[in-house]
Amino acid sequence: MTDSEFFSDKKALFHTFGCKLNFSETSTVARQFAEKGIRRVSAGETPDFIVVNSCSVTEVADKKCRQYIRSMVRKYPAATVIVTGCYAQLKPAEVAEIDGVAIVAGNDRKLLLSEYLDRWLDVHRNIEEVTPWRQMDRFIPSCSRGDRTRYFLKVQDGCDYWCTYCTIPQARGRSRSASVEQLVEQARRVVAEGGKEIVLTGVNVGDFGKGTDETFFDLVRALDGVDGIERFRISSIEPNLLTDEIIDFVAQSRRFMPSFHVPLQSGSDAVLKLMHRHYDTDLFRRKMEKIRAAIPHAFIGVDLMVGVRGETPEEFELSRQFVESLPISRLHVFTYSERPGTKALEIPYVVDQAEKHRRTGVMLRVSERKLLEFTRGFEGQTRPVLMEHPRRNRPMTGFTDNYIKVEVNGATPDMDNRVVNVRLIQTVADGEEMRGEVAP
Repeated sequence: MTDSEFFSDKKALFHTFGCKLNFSETSTVARQFAEKGIRRVSAGETPDFIVVNSCSVTEVADKKCRQYIRSMVRKYPAATVIVTGCYAQLKPAEVAEIDGVAIVAGNDRKLLLSEYLDRWLDVHRNIEEVTPWRQMDRFIPSCSRGDRTRYFLKVQDGCDYWCTYCTIPQARGRSRSASVEQLVEQARRVVAEGGKEIVLTGVNVGDFGKGTDETFFDLVRALDGVDGIERFRISSIEPNLLTDEIIDFVAQSRRFMPSFHVPLQSGSDAVLKLMHRHYDTDLFRRKMEKIRAAIPHAFIGVDLMVGVRGETPEEFELSRQFVESLPISRLHVFTYSERPGTKALEIPYVVDQAEKHRRTGVMLRVSERKLLEFTRGFEGQTRPVLMEHPRRNRPMTGFTDNYIKVEVNGATPDMDNRVVNVRLIQTVADGEEMRGEVAP
């Protein structure tokens, strides 16, 4: 039997943990599997292969990955289990020891899984392929939609920042990226597939072009000229790399949407120094005020970490006050988790778990107030919404240009993947969603 005959009509279950970059890469893996004849498993079917794209941003993330892998092994004991992603990269031996795991592949081997299946078929022995982070220098392109309306275009990988709490440089390697020309070509392929929105993803997207004569601003300008794409979004960008020229360009662009995601991590300058972040609160405030002045209706999401080593009660209060004072739309609050091998473990002041939990609650309540205030400000307005796949027995939903999720009454299935003008009627209780109707 040939390999192609063996894989024909085999079924695979794909599960992704973590960031948008992981989702983009999982979709590309699924596409590669499909080219071998392996299709996505449907509801009620038994998979022949299970691919887990893991995350390792916290110890909790590691635990969730382990629990999921073991549950899949119990549920589908005959399936070949493949684990990739950051958990596989950082702790390959630990992953390989989980009963039922056949293939462990590090992050830069993720898009080689199709080839590893061929080897597995030949030898039927467990495979463990992980490149040391210092040797991870290849950029492997990825642009896929998966089950979403939006496409995710990987523009950059790796990070050279080495924040004291973070293991991402060890998990993803050094900063590297594609060329502007390559990414513009990928965007044109999205147009050919009927895509309307592309999210630019990466580990540190603002670092795009490092080591070359190209910059992230060069990429933004080039993509803005791709006819057929109605929306681009920048997934997340460091405040020190979010230049005023980028903000001004988004303000006048027809294609780059008025939404930003900017990591702050702490509103205390002392804690930012302990974290080895590349900015202070003064710079961060100036960036937020610049966005709000240039684009008053912009959505601004901000990452915040609480309970880190060195965050005394006084520094936490400074952080809370700073966040309260910012003209932002919502917080993405993360509770600090100890990571082996990080410099943060050398910081003496430790916040206990109960206090971490309390602080997380405080910041989540700040976020809820800000999000509710932001969304209520658009009640009665009409904004463009990119409609998404209809849900069974539910109204269609979509996101406005400034990233407000809307449940749209009066929408019809033919509006799927179309930009429709929607009148925003009412904010749902917690501000996570609005209700609207198709505008006449």
